[in-house]
Amino acid sequence: MLRLVPALLLLSAAPAGAEGLTVLSWGGDFAAAQDIAMARPFAEQTGMPVRFVDSDDPLGVVAAQVQAGNVTVDVASVGQGAATRLCDEGMALPIPSASLAPAGDGTAAEQDFVPGMLGPCFVPTDIYSTVIAYDASRLAAPPARAADFFDLTRFPGRRGLSRTPQFTLELALLADGVGRDQVYPLLATPAGVERALAKLDTIRNQIIWWEAGSQPIQLLADGEVAMAAAYNGRVFKAAHVDGLPLAILWDGQIYEVEGWVIPRGAPNPQAAMEFVRFSTRPEALSAMAEQLPYGPPRLSAQKMVGRFAADGTTPMAPELPTAPANLANALAVDPAFWAEHEAELRERFAAWLSAR
Repeated sequence: MLRLVPALLLLSAAPAGAEGLTVLSWGGDFAAAQDIAMARPFAEQTGMPVRFVDSDDPLGVVAAQVQAGNVTVDVASVGQGAATRLCDEGMALPIPSASLAPAGDGTAAEQDFVPGMLGPCFVPTDIYSTVIAYDASRLAAPPARAADFFDLTRFPGRRGLSRTPQFTLELALLADGVGRDQVYPLLATPAGVERALAKLDTIRNQIIWWEAGSQPIQLLADGEVAMAAAYNGRVFKAAHVDGLPLAILWDGQIYEVEGWVIPRGAPNPQAAMEFVRFSTRPEALSAMAEQLPYGPPRLSAQKMVGRFAADGTTPMAPELPTAPANLANALAVDPAFWAEHEAELRERFAAWLSAR
């Protein structure tokens, strides 16, 4: 069973039926983009307001509420791997693909979503990536490959990394020369895990660990690190809206699918289904990508993406993780691998951290 996190129950709020739908998401620019592209249009069409609750651990929140029998969340944004776990544990309601909106030309949703992304309890909303972000004003030359993140001689300065095995272990292996098709088979072995940790050992004393998506951007802005693993949308926003001299190295990007689940016991399951259908229409998904450069998981929506909504001039297609040039050396997160190995890898990673 998934780990119960009692403290997360503090996120419980008034019953959704009294105030409309309650959507659990990641906060920051991401939730703001969801609000503009999805929630507000839904409220205007249906008259049902949508209230967001933020968390850095939506999986833990959903699991805790379902296990406690006190569910106040109607819809939650989670990664594909987390959705697989919730579905396998019976903690998320089935969402039939036939209930989803077709593409504009009538193509059924099941054929319009990128193959392999729809799940029995999961409807994708975006494809985001963890990339290497760097302060272009601090480096004499820009990094060109993932291995440069670990090169403290040519690229001096501290590094920002997520205090979690996912993304961090994959990046270490990619930087150590492991081919994309071999990363997860290798990580499934003790030798592969030790190889990744040995690579991290080479920069261990120069790592500043972060736990929330806003932190690597702040570390870069404050000059605390020269490079950091960060979410591509947050880097884009910091550069294009806040004017920070940040740039993205796409080599070795690690991309993952996010989307909606409906927790078992949700206060308003029917309205939640309506929201999932509405917010995953091609029009909504392309509008979301124009707010924040996360790739739409529907083929028809990818063709509809225009310019950055905030300035009306920046073409968003080249900024997406799914842009062909950005996919050249990209690794897709394997949700089945993490569903099977996350517990043991978290334990090993925590032991490595504590041995400093």
